Amino acid sequence: MILDNFKSLLQDPPPGMAFEISEAGIAAARIGAKAELEFQALKSGTLAISPLKENVIDPDEFTTAVRALANTQTRKRKDVALILPDFCTRMAVLDFDNFPSDAKEQTALVKFRLKRSVPFDVESAALSFWPQSTGHKKVEVVVVLAPLEIVSRYEAPFRAAGMVPGLVTTSSMAALELAPDVGLNVMAKVTGHVLTVVVREKGLLKLVRCLEMPSNDLEDIAAVLLPTFVYVEDNFGRRAERLILCGFSSQTTGAERQFHEELGVEVETLRSPLGTCGENNAGLLGYLRSIARNN
Repeated sequence: MILDNFKSLLQDPPPGMAFEISEAGIAAARIGAKAELEFQALKSGTLAISPLKENVIDPDEFTTAVRALANTQTRKRKDVALILPDFCTRMAVLDFDNFPSDAKEQTALVKFRLKRSVPFDVESAALSFWPQSTGHKKVEVVVVLAPLEIVSRYEAPFRAAGMVPGLVTTSSMAALELAPDVGLNVMAKVTGHVLTVVVREKGLLKLVRCLEMPSNDLEDIAAVLLPTFVYVEDNFGRRAERLILCGFSSQTTGAERQFHEELGVEVETLRSPLGTCGENNAGLLGYLRSIARNN
């Protein structure tokens, strides 16, 4: 399963380890009384993140990195959480005037809505979704899907090492556990040359965009954020209150200043009690935060 509702998932004991995958490497946490964090770098060219083609370019290098981290597992439990790059999936928020209660009918309706907007075969994709309770007649459904073959190739070396990915989610979805869940906020998360923009209102997802950028220059990122803020104001009747940045690295200070001036909103950086939220570990840190709250 690509994505699950944390509220229901976390009624169960957490897994022994959690991993976040990026082109730069694999961030890992061994989960116990105190999470132990590690990072295994990957050689350039090992992975090429895409929703349309093979992501694991060098399976041997990827497998070696996974095994190096798996060797640190001392607990008997083999269940793990796996956090995939945003850009290997398609994430969306769909609204329905009526949403059936039957699970099969829900799945068929979601697939029907996605067929024309997703650049791969929906019928052969790994799909997960959940309806959000908005208190209005319309039902807003968060959807994440990816080609099944892509997900399987990511999972393969973990399964070969004796680990079972009980939860598979995406970096931004997991990182949201660290973001404020009040007010109307926008999160901009950079990983490599991919920008993910998430809009939330009172903790409910309203918009998700994931774009491959020509560069990480602040001007290029601003060219995406400015129309996003206009869209928010036009569709929600008010301005977004806060912009949350993640993965901007050495550009963080300049980004905070520039976006505050250009957008006229408060700008802050995503933070975790366990360490700095970077472009390659924010999802992992968010996941660890979620299980700390619920266990």
